[in-house]
Amino acid sequence: MYPAIRTAKEFWSTRKPARIGIGEDHVTSLIVWPWDLDIFMELNNGRILTLFDIGRFGLFRRMGLLTALKSKGWYGTVAGSAIRYRKRITVFQKLELRTRVIGWDDRFTYFEQSFWRGETCLVHAVLRTAITSGQGIVPTAEVAPALGMPAESPPLPRWIETWQDAELERPWPPEKR
Repeated sequence: MYPAIRTAKEFWSTRKPARIGIGEDHVTSLIVWPWDLDIFMELNNGRILTLFDIGRFGLFRRMGLLTALKSKGWYGTVAGSAIRYRKRITVFQKLELRTRVIGWDDRFTYFEQSFWRGETCLVHAVLRTAITSGQGIVPTAEVAPALGMPAESPPLPRWIETWQDAELERPWPPEKR
């Protein structure tokens, strides 16, 4: 089940959002509930990605992206992700979800998201996202001004560029076996 109550809480907490800029963290506080767990009694990997959605919604609202999407008839979509799971996350743990925009290229915007408990990073992910319309992907050169962002991205870290290169070499569609 989609965490509708958590999503509503995130929208409520960002109803009068302090504007946030590129590279700044949006922080969402969460508690792991029993229905978030898998059969090994830890936070389910699929649920982690769903909770990341909630963090991005809060960031979008604080950046003004939701208003821009609605006015332009655009939609957001995840076009790829790379994730590292490093520490177990179990029931009733309090977590801090940090979400920020790293930068963009001509088609995609890159987000960094991570779960923290105190000073320990438990899960870290980078997501490649796109803004789409009925005609397909909206170029970031068109999206950035609509959000009041600079047309040019901050430099992307080398590890993101390496990931981009690896994705270009990955066959699509995959070979049917």
